[in-house]
Amino acid sequence: MAEQIEELTIRAAGPGDAAAIATVHVRSWQEAYAGIVAGDYLASLDAADWTQRWEQHLRDAEDDEIRTWIAQDGTRTLGFASLGPSRDEDAARGDLEVYSIYLEPGAWGHGVAREIMRTLINEAGEQTTLTLWVLAANERARHFYRRHGFQPDGVERYERVGGEELLEVRFRRG
Repeated sequence: MAEQIEELTIRAAGPGDAAAIATVHVRSWQEAYAGIVAGDYLASLDAADWTQRWEQHLRDAEDDEIRTWIAQDGTRTLGFASLGPSRDEDAARGDLEVYSIYLEPGAWGHGVAREIMRTLINEAGEQTTLTLWVLAANERARHFYRRHGFQPDGVERYERVGGEELLEVRFRRG
């Protein structure tokens, strides 16, 4: 999809962006998690269902401390990310968590994720501790996070995805 990126813009997302975010979310999951998450589950993901979830999330986020950004090239949505207060039991006051960062698969390798991550880090501030959870088997994502100063901190959990228990690893920066 994004062989050439002419002008990347990253801006705050709103409820009107829900369909575009949902489409990227589904396509990214289907590509990134192939071979990690059950194929029948990935095939069943529906952008229309996710659009409703994202509309609600983005409306609720207007009252929360959760912020979502969208990356675009003109009117093409290439990716998104969400950041908010850490949900971990051992989080200190002020710690933030990257809830999501997903890209249209055609945008992978074009610097879009790097710019989104820079936006998150700038928004949080260099001194703020950031955490995120990543599937242990997702080597591509783990490598990306390490390049941006995140390291596994030894905390793991199992998350039920597509009917399977999958191991997640927490990464920490700061």
